[in-house]
Amino acid sequence: MEVHARRVGVDGPHGPLLEPTSLLVRPGELIVVAGDPGRGHTALALVLSGRMRPTTGRVSPEAAELRRRVVPVDSPGVSEPEGALPLGAAVGEELALNHVRGGRGAVADWLAARDADRYLGTRVERVPAQVRCSLALELAAGRPGAEVLVLDSPDRYHPDPPGWLDLARAHVTEDRSVVVLCTTASAALLDAPAARIGADNTPEEDR
Repeated sequence: MEVHARRVGVDGPHGPLLEPTSLLVRPGELIVVAGDPGRGHTALALVLSGRMRPTTGRVSPEAAELRRRVVPVDSPGVSEPEGALPLGAAVGEELALNHVRGGRGAVADWLAARDADRYLGTRVERVPAQVRCSLALELAAGRPGAEVLVLDSPDRYHPDPPGWLDLARAHVTEDRSVVVLCTTASAALLDAPAARIGADNTPEEDR
């Protein structure tokens, strides 16, 4: 699925939450979008996934279709699990959303298949960053109809940008794209070009 945000901006009660940003996401792409802290990473994730209406600009397709096919991953205050929640409980909730059995035994087996069963009872906030990020992406990719994953600010808990970028890249397929939102400091450490929050990132031929 192609997602096209055209100068989408979001106003908040005390000023802009997201400056006008344009972004074109095509199937099979990995896109890094960078911005300084507080520039609206989560607002952009919610707009791209049809879960927030932009104040200015527009995004296509329609919000209902975006909600079915675009998944915000580990988005702060939105889709991230509660930090004090045991990993097993958080995984069980996500498996239920994916229409997969989420009982304790099923969750333990699911984690064991990923060599993560040792963290079954560990609070999410204490799960190693690489494990947490990997599981979050896999659970999001398992959502029925998911064609775009938007990984929101993994650098807030994962200190290795190349590490989380490799995890994101592993979920790109011919039909699925992944957008990663991060800080400009993290983007500078990556061997990949980055779009910018608050800019028109649409290729010239598609404007």
